[in-house]
Amino acid sequence: MSGLKLFRYVAWAAVAALAVVSGMLVYQQTAGNKNSGALIEPLAAIGGPFELVNGNGETVTDKTFAGKPTLLFFGFTFCPDVCPTTLSELQGWMELLGDDAGKLNYAFVSVDPERDTPEVMRDYVGAFDDRITPLTGSREQVDAMVKAYRVYAKKVPLDDGDYTMDHSAAVYLMNADNKFVGTIAYGEDEENAMKKLRRLIENAPASS
Repeated sequence: MSGLKLFRYVAWAAVAALAVVSGMLVYQQTAGNKNSGALIEPLAAIGGPFELVNGNGETVTDKTFAGKPTLLFFGFTFCPDVCPTTLSELQGWMELLGDDAGKLNYAFVSVDPERDTPEVMRDYVGAFDDRITPLTGSREQVDAMVKAYRVYAKKVPLDDGDYTMDHSAAVYLMNADNKFVGTIAYGEDEENAMKKLRRLIENAPASS
């Protein structure tokens, strides 16, 4: 087995481990209320303040999204499959939510800021849905958010001298106070995903 293939196996194992841990944490949250299946308490270990820029170069922080639950997806514009697939699914969820889609924030966060400039992010995300906020920033800003949100992201060199990014593939669900309350896994059944989104909306403060 080549060194690159071995690295990829290790990387995806780490992503899988994050998904398992997230699932266990969400189960712990929901187990206390079997009738409603609602998300109960946020998990302080994942999430926190951040400062990035949107596709127009304007500063965006966690406070920008305050008052509404937020869906966060971490990826990069050179991503061959996971990112465009997830953004397409996100667009579909928004359509299914109808008017309720406006009760949530949506953001695509780059883990590859060297290539993903604000303009590149704006054009890429705009091809899916302009309600999704593209977020990027300096290497330091992105690394700080990746660390706070316990996101797996790793640069992987390619044989031609270029590189790709291995990264967490789940959509992070944050409540109106920017506290982590669960994930939607990559490729998760649409019905399950919609149940999670509706619960996220139902548990949000009425004013949001």
